[in-house]
Amino acid sequence: MNKLELISANEMPDVASHGLQEPHVTLDWVGMAGIHQPLLVRDGASAKQVQAKVQIYVDLGDDMAKGIHMSRLYLILDEHSETRPLSPAGLKLMLASMLESHRGLSTHAFIQFDFEYYLRRKALVSDNSGWNAYPAAIRGTLKDGEIKLELMLTVQYSSTCPCSAALARQLIQNQFDKDFGSGDVRASEVKEWLGTEQGIVATPHSQRSDARLTIQLQDGLEEFPITDIVDLVENTLKTPVQTAVKREDEQEFALLNGQNLMFIEDAGRKLKIAFAEDQRLADFWVRIEHHESLHAHDAVGVFTKGVDGGYQPIP
Repeated sequence: MNKLELISANEMPDVASHGLQEPHVTLDWVGMAGIHQPLLVRDGASAKQVQAKVQIYVDLGDDMAKGIHMSRLYLILDEHSETRPLSPAGLKLMLASMLESHRGLSTHAFIQFDFEYYLRRKALVSDNSGWNAYPAAIRGTLKDGEIKLELMLTVQYSSTCPCSAALARQLIQNQFDKDFGSGDVRASEVKEWLGTEQGIVATPHSQRSDARLTIQLQDGLEEFPITDIVDLVENTLKTPVQTAVKREDEQEFALLNGQNLMFIEDAGRKLKIAFAEDQRLADFWVRIEHHESLHAHDAVGVFTKGVDGGYQPIP
């Protein structure tokens, strides 16, 4: 036998298993972050593959314990991700398993999955389509015997400023007076003039905008309504960012922007009404951002459902 004898796992030193000689302070959360984990996510009737980065924690509530068992958390995460799609029921089971693996040490559990969620979106007019990526996260917390499941999403859209549109229209009117005066004008002349850069001397400014959502889900859901929530935002605001675009699609997009002018307040009110009508959402916190093309700063709006003890309207 080699001078270095083989050591069984039972004989290896385990410093973390030794208790403390005297009580120490407890810790709110101990665990791991940045774990790479592929998994299926249950969305509606289907399950979609995602590549997630995971945070997973329990509290260290035993003041005589040196530490938690991090390998147990990792193995629970891996086993659940390998054997079943992530669903609300599965997430609850995972949180319970985390606590069971730390019985006597912990009473709280937390896990969060961060990933890009890809949805194929059809062009507005043409037969083309392409992929949009939506930053997403699913979070579960088990604390004091209560479970809270949350879904976080970012959805991009376009916003055209109503004030800028009004000012542009005024400039066009002024140019019309300058070019045609007060005399009679044939419709064909006006039509031709409207198609020139000289006629449309000004255009309103618009900007890419973000709706950042944190949603507490009602208990009893069988899947995470990711696609439904994305559709709700895009259908409510009517100006989602596009993927594959031909000229006819770009023209339709310009039309949608012109027919759906919005200040930050307009976008916020539309979304708040739409979210309040969705019974799957126990609570919500929403931050909308219009990344101004006129200013070097952003316009921001924040709103919540207004549930007692729920999310606070903090920017």
